[in-house]
Amino acid sequence: MSNKNKKSRPLFWFYLLVAYIFVQFIWWTYLMINLNNEVVHLKTEINLLKGETLNEVVIKGNELNEKLHKRWLMISGEGLVFVSLLLLGIYQIRKTFNKEAKLALQQKNFLLSITHELKSPIASVKLQLQTLQKHELDREKQKEIIANAISDTERLNSLVENILLAAKIENNIDSIYKEECNISDTITEVMNQTIASFNYKQKVVLAIEPGIYMKIDKTNFPSIILNLFENAVKYSTGNSTITVSLKKQDQAIILSVADEGLGISDMDKKNIFEKFYRIGNEETRSTKGTGIGLYIVNYLVEQHNGTISVKNNLPKGSIFEVSF
Repeated sequence: MSNKNKKSRPLFWFYLLVAYIFVQFIWWTYLMINLNNEVVHLKTEINLLKGETLNEVVIKGNELNEKLHKRWLMISGEGLVFVSLLLLGIYQIRKTFNKEAKLALQQKNFLLSITHELKSPIASVKLQLQTLQKHELDREKQKEIIANAISDTERLNSLVENILLAAKIENNIDSIYKEECNISDTITEVMNQTIASFNYKQKVVLAIEPGIYMKIDKTNFPSIILNLFENAVKYSTGNSTITVSLKKQDQAIILSVADEGLGISDMDKKNIFEKFYRIGNEETRSTKGTGIGLYIVNYLVEQHNGTISVKNNLPKGSIFEVSF
């Protein structure tokens, strides 16, 4: 049986149960109305058999019809409340089911991506170390292989840190300790170290206004800029430009990362900060990633009393703008 059929089976039985409830509700409503009608007719016949005058029978018949009308209204009102509550329950259950199915799919995609993301740098480092072990290489070649191994190790370390931070966020055990800091220097230092550690094909432009201070968590704050920059690299071509800027604007501090890559559709803009969410399907997607980077960014921005938005970078690409 396919996974799709397995997922749809509980929903099928749920809808079958709902259909049965509706049929039973209609049937019992029909029976109650018929029963009330029969009671009225029987009481009318009893009044006639008792030998009452026609005028008395008419008066009592009108009273019985009025009571019957009130009972119909009562049945209709209770039926309306029952149907409303049932429809609301169906909606909430369906909504929860879709949410759980979506989360299950995202978790599956995460497992597929994390397997590749973990194995790839480990295999690369192993190959490079084996090359150094088995071959007598000149000094320059050794330096190149060691630099590549360090780059893969940094990539693996960054991935593990993101996974651990996401786990802390999910379990509400992450602690934020803010202190006054020159974020101009912090961002410049983080970006220079990152550019030096990795051989990026894109042109990276730093437009950092000096001397900007704010209270930040020195341990976690760099994850904001690193994840935004990594996201820009993943979805940009080799000959494009990535611009990281920091400036003061009115009473706000604006940090932005602009790329000239694929861009993000309006539909995806609403979901990209959700945990495990990635554009496309994991089995067909070619870009690297786990779907937790922007989730971490959104959390840390909120913890630093900021907001994040995504804009189109005309003529192409995206701009992630954080306002503190």
